[in-house]
Amino acid sequence: MPKRITPLTDLQARNAKPKEKEYKLSDGGGLYLLVTPTGGKLWRLKYRFGGLEKKIALGAFPEVGLSDARQKREDAREQIAQGVDPGAARKQKAMAHILEQSTFESVAREWHKKFLSRWSEGHAVTILTRLERDIFPHIGYRPIGEITAPEMAAALRRVEARSIETAHRLRNTCRQIFSYAVAGGLAMANPAADLREALAPMPQPKHMPAPTDPKDVAPLLRILGDYDGSFVTRCALRLAPLVFVRPGELRTMQWADVDLEKGEWAYTANKTKTPHIVPLSRQAVAILEDLYQLTGTGKYAFPSARSAARPMSNNTVNAAMRRMGLDTRTEITGHGFRAMARTILDEVLGFRPDFIEHQLAHAVRDPLGRAYNRTAHLPERRKMMQAWADYLDRLAAGEENKVVPIRAAAR
Repeated sequence: MPKRITPLTDLQARNAKPKEKEYKLSDGGGLYLLVTPTGGKLWRLKYRFGGLEKKIALGAFPEVGLSDARQKREDAREQIAQGVDPGAARKQKAMAHILEQSTFESVAREWHKKFLSRWSEGHAVTILTRLERDIFPHIGYRPIGEITAPEMAAALRRVEARSIETAHRLRNTCRQIFSYAVAGGLAMANPAADLREALAPMPQPKHMPAPTDPKDVAPLLRILGDYDGSFVTRCALRLAPLVFVRPGELRTMQWADVDLEKGEWAYTANKTKTPHIVPLSRQAVAILEDLYQLTGTGKYAFPSARSAARPMSNNTVNAAMRRMGLDTRTEITGHGFRAMARTILDEVLGFRPDFIEHQLAHAVRDPLGRAYNRTAHLPERRKMMQAWADYLDRLAAGEENKVVPIRAAAR
């Protein structure tokens, strides 16, 4: 005959004291109060389903009172009678709630935060800005597990109408977000994975237009020097040819990385993810000193016109050049200053190609295949950057014929 259990009283539950080991106060029907050594009082229900003994938690006393715990026990018994496992049903309900709350936007922001260290700061801002502008307004509110491939394709095609390249980049970003959701059990499939063919093909990479003949560079420098728009943009236009870094690296320059007294800008290159030092010529330091008076209290040397918390837009320099009448398809782009410097430093001024490649933040290796460190050839590069700035000054002043190549001078 089963042991008869006397039901608990509310007073017994309240007066139960912790002991060295946890113990149970049974109420009958599988319901008991578990008293822990730390003083916790936890309702538990033991039951059998499918021939197996199982257990579920029903809450803590006194938040869940004795009568509430007994009602939960009766609800569980009713489920068992209907062939439903109370524990499994509870897990399904909890998961359904999680899935309902896991919108695309919430998961995307979680993914972005988790992998933030993978990207440069500027690239991380670009990724989130694209999502906020082009994806969140259309599917951000939807539970991520319910989004279909046609929904995803419709959101991307809105972007495609404006920029095919951006649409492809966003598809890749969304593919990574859905993969993250699938791994976490928040989605069963990745609707962005098979949409590459749903978008127009990516345009073939084009040569970045850049003048490489000194006679063409001289008038360009004079045009840039005459820019009369925003002071911040004017400084960016004047500094770009002097440092010839990637446009994204220039616009995300942070004052914390700049040492004006030492004449150096040290940052992590976007493409190579390696530390890089840009020796600053006297001309570059002068530009930055003027700029510091305006933006030096903020994070970015070239902040956005809309918010100092964000860097300048990635199209600001090109847009400014177009306003001055320069054709960014055939004459020059922000990226074109790199090609201009590489060609002229080598073919006209005669600097060693490895010095130039180091300064372009390209991967340069020693004879054993090891990557050079950030300070490789720094004294020589410092001389090269000052010679480059002086050379550009002479070009802008119309002294093209007075420039003597380094190789010729050495001879």
